[in-house]
Amino acid sequence: MSASPTALEAAEHETLHRAWAEKPGLWGFLTSVDPKEIGKRYVATGLVFLVLGGLLAAAIRAQLARPESGLIDPDRYNQIFSLHGTTMMFLFAVPIMEAMAVYLTPLMVGARTIAFPRLVAFSYWVYLAGGVLIWVAFALDVGPETGWFSYVPLAGPQFSPGKRTDIWAQMVTFTEVAALATAVATSVTILKLRAPGMTLARMPLFSWASLVTAVMIIFAMPAVMLSTSFLISDRLIGTHFYNTAEGGSSLLWQHLFWFFGHPEVYIIFLPALGMVSEVVATFCRRSVFGYPVMVLALIATGFLGFGLWVHHMFATGLPRLGNSFYTAASMTIALPSGVQIFCWIATMWDGKPRFQTPLLFVVGFIVTFVLGGLTGVMLASVPLDLQVHDTYFVVAHFHYVLIGGAVFPLLAAIHYWFPKAIGRMPSETAGRWSFWLIFLGFHVAFFPMHILGLWGMPRRVYTYPQEMGWGDLNLLSSAGAYVMAAGVAVYLLNLIVSARKGAPAGPDPWKAGGLEWATSSPPPTYNFGLTPVVEGREPLWLAKGALPVMTGMDRERRQVLLTSVSDAVPDVREGSPEPSIWPFLSAIAVTILFTGSIFNEWALVWLSPPLVICILGWFWPRPSHSKLTSPEDERVPPGAIA
Repeated sequence: MSASPTALEAAEHETLHRAWAEKPGLWGFLTSVDPKEIGKRYVATGLVFLVLGGLLAAAIRAQLARPESGLIDPDRYNQIFSLHGTTMMFLFAVPIMEAMAVYLTPLMVGARTIAFPRLVAFSYWVYLAGGVLIWVAFALDVGPETGWFSYVPLAGPQFSPGKRTDIWAQMVTFTEVAALATAVATSVTILKLRAPGMTLARMPLFSWASLVTAVMIIFAMPAVMLSTSFLISDRLIGTHFYNTAEGGSSLLWQHLFWFFGHPEVYIIFLPALGMVSEVVATFCRRSVFGYPVMVLALIATGFLGFGLWVHHMFATGLPRLGNSFYTAASMTIALPSGVQIFCWIATMWDGKPRFQTPLLFVVGFIVTFVLGGLTGVMLASVPLDLQVHDTYFVVAHFHYVLIGGAVFPLLAAIHYWFPKAIGRMPSETAGRWSFWLIFLGFHVAFFPMHILGLWGMPRRVYTYPQEMGWGDLNLLSSAGAYVMAAGVAVYLLNLIVSARKGAPAGPDPWKAGGLEWATSSPPPTYNFGLTPVVEGREPLWLAKGALPVMTGMDRERRQVLLTSVSDAVPDVREGSPEPSIWPFLSAIAVTILFTGSIFNEWALVWLSPPLVICILGWFWPRPSHSKLTSPEDERVPPGAIA
């Protein structure tokens, strides 16, 4: 037992640095398996797609600002509308939440790296390829045209000829493969790579949220991959999964898509809840009130999220008795979210809140999400839903829940963990300006949509008659959207400038209690010189100085510590993969395979060999990648922790 991780001698740090070093230059960029680098790329790419999706939203609001506008023609508007939703849901919201987990999970649980780091590297390249594919298609005037949900028969070969829908469907496959890969890596890291002493009852709430999210992804994503595969099969091969004239069912698409689609809302939302808990604890200087209840609420939300997909289908003519069960489930799922909100309020009440930028975004989240939750309970009622289902009331609810419930916490989290990732502090003044612009602009933009919906304005229309009287509220909504866009611009500019000129951060600038703040900012490639030992939920606050650590890990080779699932008792020391080009090459092979199948189904056969070769290269045994000596030799001796 050593006194502190900081007591590790400089020579030993240098040894660790050599063992965990990434290659320099372009080769290092392509072969990196460091989850922190991959996580930062994920976040940066997600923010780029946020900006692109926001530009599409600005175009939509410009078109709808006045009645009978001819700014955008109907076909281009359909593409803009469809790509906006696709970008925000598939290329921004889910990937960036997973990106935060990729970066933070090893640091928060005290691990040197993530489980299956090559798989995580592969997931990023596949995700990037899918995003580039759909945006290049849009630039070439073959962007999606049937909405981010692509309902059949509208998305079928009869009503959507050409390759627009095929490209959209294959893009979904790209993003879901990437999501499944990161979900597996994140869940295994949380369950098996936690620091000694970090029992399940001591895990950070963000780690709990990430674990529940990963399990949801593993169960939900195959449904949408299956639905899009059926759609491609109907369009390219001539099957009839969704063709009612030939015995198929158009409702099958909705069941498969929304079985994924509604859990997806909570896949986006649950990590945000974990982020809120971490920010509230730090800026209130006390542990989150009701930790066991908070964990149970996260698990309950994940479980219930799979039981209410039919509330998207109340207008399809399903049996009324069945609808009543989904109404009950839709109302029940509000309970665990309400419990968490009261726990955060109790934490603030009992603590000493410091209203800096991250906590301001959290307060904005609570206000906005409560409003969105109230309209969600309203929409759970079948009679009301039938009246407003295809109106702007649903658009308002959807954005209140997703922007208020996920984007506000995300912006809080990025500002909060920015010093850890970059090593410099963001500007507090710019942060406050960005919050107020985003908060006020959001409510001016989306609250009027509730009224427009109740007045009967349908969604998914590119213009509307002047005599309907919707023009003034639409103009107000567009003005609010541009104020919000200005706030996002200030926020991003703050990050860019602070990354170069911000004040040095230090290891723990917020005086937080989590393990991620026990190492330098930014962290070294290996995260921790010595593996920390956890004695409570906020180890830094409990230690009040030097953390206890565990010795015995190899410093000359990449090695991680495996611990028991429940109590995090040290078990086995396991080798960790070196940097490799094969994940990048495998992603290229998958991209060629998926893209080729858009144009010819036989591409799945003829373009498979390059992928097989890449997989063989990836898993070909090498001495440096093999397991360290024998399993018994790598058992952790009882005396490693005093």
